[in-house]
Amino acid sequence: MFAPSGPSGRLHRYRFRSVWLLSAQPTVVYAVLERGEAYPRWWPQVREVVPLDDRSGSARFRSFLPYELTVVATEVRRDPGVGVLEVAMSGDLVGRARWTVAPGAGGTRVVFEQDVELRKPALRWWALVGRPLFRINHVLMMRAGRRGLAAWLARG
Repeated sequence: MFAPSGPSGRLHRYRFRSVWLLSAQPTVVYAVLERGEAYPRWWPQVREVVPLDDRSGSARFRSFLPYELTVVATEVRRDPGVGVLEVAMSGDLVGRARWTVAPGAGGTRVVFEQDVELRKPALRWWALVGRPLFRINHVLMMRAGRRGLAAWLARG
């Protein structure tokens, strides 16, 4: 897939993959996902997105665990023809994230893939014992994101 920068090793590296099935049409789902500044309206854990220019923005997010992450996401690929949105991230997480939107049974299949290195110093310190909790935290965030997006799409 893609590799984060830095040689910190496996302890601080995370690869995530989530699949969302949504009843809306792929073009509609893609249009919502490409508007990063609107994520806080439908995804409760995305606390803030501030555009920096036409290709990047800063984002703050927090899930179940009591810590917040801040990243700058810079567009790497925006291809509505194949349904791909990809960003490079820097800040508390360094690496890449990608949405792939495609027709699915009864609507749309959305795949989110993320390959990042944790850079936030306090969390790096807890990496060994915290890793299972960090993974659960991510799962909970993604579930809430799918529910939020489904509700957003249902409202039209």
